[in-house]
Amino acid sequence: MSDLLALERALWGRGILRVAGVDEAGRGSLFGPVVAAAVILDPRGDLAGIRDSKTVPEGEREALYERLAIGGHVIGVGLVDAAEIDRTDILRATLKAMSQAVEKLDPAPDYVLVDGNVLPPLPFPSRAVVKGDTLSVSVAAASLVAKVTRDRLIRSLEKDYPLYGLRRNKGYGTREHLEAIRRHGPSPLHRKSFRPCQRGPLYDGH
Repeated sequence: MSDLLALERALWGRGILRVAGVDEAGRGSLFGPVVAAAVILDPRGDLAGIRDSKTVPEGEREALYERLAIGGHVIGVGLVDAAEIDRTDILRATLKAMSQAVEKLDPAPDYVLVDGNVLPPLPFPSRAVVKGDTLSVSVAAASLVAKVTRDRLIRSLEKDYPLYGLRRNKGYGTREHLEAIRRHGPSPLHRKSFRPCQRGPLYDGH
């Protein structure tokens, strides 16, 4: 935890108290939206176990999400759907979702740490941090919130699009998912601008 708190401690030490971490989930998925989260952690809260969502088993992610949601932290979530991803591109969609997430923070942040090497347009002092989810506890918290939020949404859509194994693959390009797209075509919520979805008839779930 000491390494993950280094960036926050440096900012807190300068009197910059409301530090938001921002991360996304679903950028590489073939199906559904890209989701971003922004989190301002209460440094007095329980931060134990918070780390990059990619290293956390699903059950533990859910438990950490619930703890973050009731722990006095400030959370904002943004979402850009597959249709807009196709109209623009995944980078622009991701940056828009990040901006939406930060805009929903109340109170607003004093400073923003964003995972990656490109900053969304923000009206606050901010810094892009490559592999930020492994270097900042705030970004790691945002990665957990974004991942759990998106996974829950994708699981809820499986009843409408049962042929793609969404509960298992969360929309990512597993062998099973790619074979389903090949056999049945993409659904309306697949990202048609992504090469694996540019094949077959459109499947409407019925």
